[in-house]
Amino acid sequence: MFYWILLALAIVAEITGTLSLKWASQGDSLAGFILMMVMISLSYIFLAFSVKKIALGVAYAMWEGVGIILITIFSVLLFDETLSVSKVVGLAILISGIVLIKTGTLKNKTTEVQHGV
Repeated sequence: MFYWILLALAIVAEITGTLSLKWASQGDSLAGFILMMVMISLSYIFLAFSVKKIALGVAYAMWEGVGIILITIFSVLLFDETLSVSKVVGLAILISGIVLIKTGTLKNKTTEVQHGV
């Protein structure tokens, strides 16, 4: 459970860092760039620790996929970006892919345990 919490923290840090990138590009302050650098760095650190017990493919798919979904939602809400039908379809396909990767990983682990691998 601890490693899933680290993955969640990696996702939150990634979202915060990416959104601060947009914020920094709209203003004259260095604070946004500093926040971006700190949060993206923390995101990679948390991700690195989470893959000690979570399969790399699953962790990366969730980190990137959930991050993209939430960044898109927050971009629409905070920065008035548009959400087209093609973006919604793309996000739905992304969610399907994450679910398939996660499900495939669970089945492979179960098979390995049953076969004594």
